Amino acid sequence: MGTRRVIKVGTSLLRGTPERGTDAVIGDLAASLSGLWRRQEPVVLVTSGAVGLGCHALGHGQRPSELEALQAAAAVGQGRLMTLYDQAFARHGRCVAQVLLTRSDLGSRQRYQNACRTLEQLLAWGVTPVINENDTLATEELRFGDNDTLSALVAVAVGADELVLLTDIDSLYSGDPRSDAEARPIPVVNSLEELEALSGAAKGGGRWGTGGMTTKLAAARIATASGIQVRLADGRDPQVLEQLLAGDAVGTLFRASDTPLSNRKGWLAHALVPKGSITVDAGAEQALLRQGASLLAAGVHALEGDFARHDPVRVFSLDGRELARGLSAMDSGELQQCKGQRGLVVHRDQLVLIP
Repeated sequence: MGTRRVIKVGTSLLRGTPERGTDAVIGDLAASLSGLWRRQEPVVLVTSGAVGLGCHALGHGQRPSELEALQAAAAVGQGRLMTLYDQAFARHGRCVAQVLLTRSDLGSRQRYQNACRTLEQLLAWGVTPVINENDTLATEELRFGDNDTLSALVAVAVGADELVLLTDIDSLYSGDPRSDAEARPIPVVNSLEELEALSGAAKGGGRWGTGGMTTKLAAARIATASGIQVRLADGRDPQVLEQLLAGDAVGTLFRASDTPLSNRKGWLAHALVPKGSITVDAGAEQALLRQGASLLAAGVHALEGDFARHDPVRVFSLDGRELARGLSAMDSGELQQCKGQRGLVVHRDQLVLIP
């Protein structure tokens, strides 16, 4: 098999335009992805659109804000969305499979591995998994919040070579091009350090930071840290995906890390939702960063949150920098009793350093 890809498309693309409706958008997408399969290049599709199609079917002019209404609209729209994909891929002799995921599916190691095995079997059969967040069932605390994050975690789960984020902007820019005349397109992001600097700028406020680019940078961070190249481009042009797949220099390329995380370390760093935090002293910080040591209670300065044994926690330095994430060997009550004394808090095999 050749290059393995995850392609992500969002609601803004799938809703189409008066000149090119949702059917045409999905038809073009199915044609391109079916071409990949003919070249023996497996592909996974991460899609939004269920809520939008549900609202359209119900005659609702606006997207609801209440969780219950969003879940109900997704329930109406998800079947319609999959019917469009099924029909579009069938025209090319291809089969698709619906996969709906929540945070809890990827936050449990066993369920994460089950999801990996299911996706691997579908790809081995030549079936295109069509993945969406399970908006019908997910509560706020179990939601990814955006399919950019979901697509990056799926890319890690299937061991993808490349993640393609199709959006409604032609490139990553140095600022918000809608309000900053000096903003310039960035063709290549070479390292996690460059990506971190851009992420900081996006969080600094303004429309660029609130228009969806922040989540795409977060997705790029997850994927590139795990050794996956990321391409970001304007999916409104039906030719762009073909250009990307041909290797043309369009949009922005995020280069994969030269020292990627393993599948398990990637899961620890990105798939889990931390239940608490632990602040460590300078000695423990050095032991974690320089010696690859486990975290011991002797180095714990403070803790926050109510967490159980084996719950994910974040580890911070005294000056507030996040150092690592891992699974706690103690619950918060036990740790509160023995901090600064003896005992294993997070074993090094259950811990990943945060760049």
